[in-house]
Order: sequence, then C-alpha cells, then structure tokens
Amino acid sequence: MLMQGKKNYQEKLFTDFKLSERVSKTNFYRRLKQALNLDFLYSLTQKFYGSSGQKSIDPVVFFKMCLVGYLENITTDRRLIEHCSMRLDILYFLNYDIDEPLPWHSTISRTRQLFPEDVFEEVFTRVLRLCIEGGLVSGHTQAIDSAPVKANASMDSLEIKVPADELNEHLSKIRVQSSRDRKAKTNKAPKSQQQISASKKELQDIKSRNKKWRKDQDMRPGVRNKASRYTSNKTHYSPTDPDARISVKPGKARKLNYLCNLSVDTNAHVITDVQAYHADKKDSQYLQDTTTRLNRRLRQEGIILENLLADTGYSSGENYAYLENKAIKSYIPPHGTYKGGPEGFKYVKAGNYWLCPQGKKVTFRKQKLEKGTLKDNYFTKRSDCKDCPIKDQCIGKSHEKRINITAYREEYERNITRINSRQGRHLKGKRQSTVEPVFGTLKEFMGLRKVNTIGVKQANKCMHLAAIAYNLKKYLKYITQKTKSRANSLASRQALENHFKQAINLLLSPRYFLITVR
Repeated sequence: MLMQGKKNYQEKLFTDFKLSERVSKTNFYRRLKQALNLDFLYSLTQKFYGSSGQKSIDPVVFFKMCLVGYLENITTDRRLIEHCSMRLDILYFLNYDIDEPLPWHSTISRTRQLFPEDVFEEVFTRVLRLCIEGGLVSGHTQAIDSAPVKANASMDSLEIKVPADELNEHLSKIRVQSSRDRKAKTNKAPKSQQQISASKKELQDIKSRNKKWRKDQDMRPGVRNKASRYTSNKTHYSPTDPDARISVKPGKARKLNYLCNLSVDTNAHVITDVQAYHADKKDSQYLQDTTTRLNRRLRQEGIILENLLADTGYSSGENYAYLENKAIKSYIPPHGTYKGGPEGFKYVKAGNYWLCPQGKKVTFRKQKLEKGTLKDNYFTKRSDCKDCPIKDQCIGKSHEKRINITAYREEYERNITRINSRQGRHLKGKRQSTVEPVFGTLKEFMGLRKVNTIGVKQANKCMHLAAIAYNLKKYLKYITQKTKSRANSLASRQALENHFKQAINLLLSPRYFLITVR
C-alpha cells in the first residue's frame, strides 16, 4: 500500500536550472530559432541609433517579439510582454533567461515607429527567400486579392468636412466647445483632410443617398433622427486616424478600415507580397503598383512571373494592357459593365469601324478620357440614320448613332478568351482555394483582424509582420515534413538493404547449397 503524498512549495535561494534543457528538441520556437537568422538587422538599423545614451532594445529581439505576437494572435504590446514572460520556449527563442526582465511594452511601440517600412520589407524578403530556397515557391503563377482590415479608430470619432473658407471658423467653434466640455481632443488630421473637396454634383449625390439610406434602413433604431446620416469619405474624416477611410463590404457595417492587398503563390500558398493601402479606392487602382513590386522581387530571386490571377475587382482595360506589356498573362474576369460592343453591331478591325444591322458604318472619330477611362468614340452620319427603319429602336430622338467603348477592347477580348479556356477554368478554382483561405487565417488566427497603430505606414508594418509570421509557419511545417519523409525513406532503404544482404548471405551459405543439391 502507498502512502499519500503532499507537495509543499518553498522558494530556493540557489537553483541549478538551464532553459535550453527544458525546451524540447521538437518545440516550435526552438526550431524557429535554428531556422531564422536576423543578424543582418544590426547593420541595417545601425543608422537609426545614436552613439551615446542608454541602450535601446535589441532590434533582433524586437522583431522576434513582434513575430511572437502574430504567431500567438496577440494584438496588444502590453499583453504580449505578459505572455512572453510566462513561456519558457518563447524566452529561449528571445535569448532571455528566466530571471531577466523583458523590455517595457512602450519600447515595442516606440521601436515600431522608429524603424521605417523598408526595414520590415527587407525582413519579409529574407523570409520569402528562405521559402524559395526550401522549394515552397514556384513563382510563375500568383493570385492577388484584397480585404479590409479595421483601423484603430471609431466611427463615433468622425468629423464633418467644411469648405476651405469656413475651416478656421469651424475649428474655433470646436475649441470653444471642447473647453466648455473640458475634453482634451487632439485632431491629427492635416488641413487638407479637414477641407471638403467634393464637387457640387458629388455633394448632391451624397444628399440623395442620405435620403435613400434613411428610407432603406428604417428598421434600425434612431435612423429617423435628423442627426443620422450616410457617412462618406467626401464629407467626413477621422481626426483620430486621418489615413483611415470609411469602407463597407456587402452585408456588413460601415467601418474605418485599411485595405490589405496580398499576393500568394499557388504552389504552397506562400505570401509573396503584402501592402497596406487607403480603403477608399478600387482594387483595380492598386494592381499595377502591386505587380511592379512583386515582379521586381521575384526577378531578384531568378523567378519569372507568367500568370496573374485576380477577381473582378481588379478588372480594367489599363490593367490588361499593362500586364500584356510586361509579358504576363492575366486571368481576371471582366466587370459587368463591359459588353464588348452594342448588340447587333459588327466590328471591322481593318477599317476600325462598326457596321450597324442596316449595313451603315459607324466610323471612329476620337479618343476621350471619361471618368479616368480611355474610350473610343464612333459616330454615324446623320444622313445614314435619317430614314432608317429601326431609328426609333436604335437611337430614339438622337440624330446619329454614337458608340462609346473602351479603347482596350482587344485586351479585354484576349483576357476573356483565356478565362473561358480550360486552363482559365482550372486557375479560377486555384485562385479561390489559394488567396482567400490565406486571408481567413491572417484575420482569425494571426492578429490581422484589426491594426493597433495609427497611420497607413504603421498599418503597413503590421501587415508585413503578419505575413512574415505566416510564411515562417509554412516554412517550418514544410521542412519538418520534408525531414520526416527523408528519414522514412532512408529507414526503408536501410531495411531493404538489410533484407537484400540477408538474402545474399542465405544464398551463399553452405547449408542452403547442401539442401538444394539433395
């Protein structure tokens, strides 16, 4: 029979404890420490420090702590320090012993502001190079997509923009009101952001949209109040974070967001490019900037970009033409407004004109930039349409037929042909199963649901850190599986060699020879 035990805790004055012995060989952070070398940061960040004064945080430790935050889905610096201090494997990863105090949480945020975006991008490129050398990146086919990431500002903080000549008067009223309410409010927005820049037509459209919004949203409490309104970037701004923009996804509430634009390799879903943008523009306006940066990074590693996959949001004739000039095949579905030409009309490429159902020419007149899109204008002669039997159905009360169509029609048609091909249908499924799950992982499990910084430059740093953490996790998982498979193949090969040797020894043994002769 055993006697009941009772454990009493008593502090020891001296201990014999080695952190390296307590962290197992298969621990994630131990393997990450062996795989990740950030010593290049010392020379890269040397110019941002002075030659005298108190020593700051080690730049390698700073980046490692930031990566731990995204790997552990921790979004605040204070909680990150608390978490690191309680984990032996993380302390070992940071090169800290159990009795060493970790840096103060405010040091993390100050150092994040100290280093420019280039430093974070360089770390991202080095980690991507690890993935390329490990065989995770094919490079020839990339899928891009974007998603809103919540900014560190509330919709309640929005201020209304005023005309430039009324700005000083408006600011003085706010200062008087703040002093009465005894509220300290710092407006971080520049004067250009506080001034209204919308035209009269845009303001009238917003006014009509306000009226329609109140009518459509009549089930929401307080929506009938006179103070409730449809907020727009044309009329409102955030004094807390001037770079944040109002944006909305179908079925979701309007929020102050940033736009996270990702490029993902289709081979092993490694992130090859990431960038933070303002959330008040279309995805198509950022495609050329993303492709230029991505193409340059891949070429530095000896990889040629051949295919680019994206959704309809990136569709535009300018983008199709740009990608063709770069010898990149686009697989981007056209938006619904593109029709390819009026119904019943036939385009004649040799003469650059259209033939109407009655056989009359609609000839080219000029190219014109309309709302940022280059368009070709085709007109008929008035005499051709004067006695036309289908005039009422074709042009109504107009005097001639006018066709305004994008100047990049041929690029559109070539892209549509690629999309409808067998490879295009295959790549469509490839895109949906590649970049969209990556966004889900980053937002749900790697701290990218919301940025805890102010400004688009700081948001860009957060997005780069999240992408670095994601790629490192992919890399460690891949090399671990590769090592196991290699070990298994070596073991099976060794076993096969042993069986072969046993068979040879048996065949050459005298006993086997005598049994066979008898």
